[in-house]
Amino acid sequence: MADQFDPAPHDKYAADPRQALNADREAHRQLEKGLMDSFPASDPPSATQPARSTADSERPNKTLWQRLKALFN
Repeated sequence: MADQFDPAPHDKYAADPRQALNADREAHRQLEKGLMDSFPASDPPSATQPARSTADSERPNKTLWQRLKALFN
C-alpha cells in the first residue's frame, strides 16, 4: 500500500488554519486589553442590602404554598 486512502478531499474554500489562529489570537488580545483597561470598575459592588421597594412593602406576606396555589387558580 503505497498511498493511504483519504476519504475527505481537500476543501479549496476552507479558511487557512494559520490565518484563523492569528485572528483568534488577535481577538483574544483585544478582549484582554479591554478588560485590563476597564479594571477597576467605576462603581464597586455594594456591601449592603438595598432598601425594600414600595412594591415589596405593599405585597402581603403569603406562604410559599399560598403563592403556588394562587398560580393555578
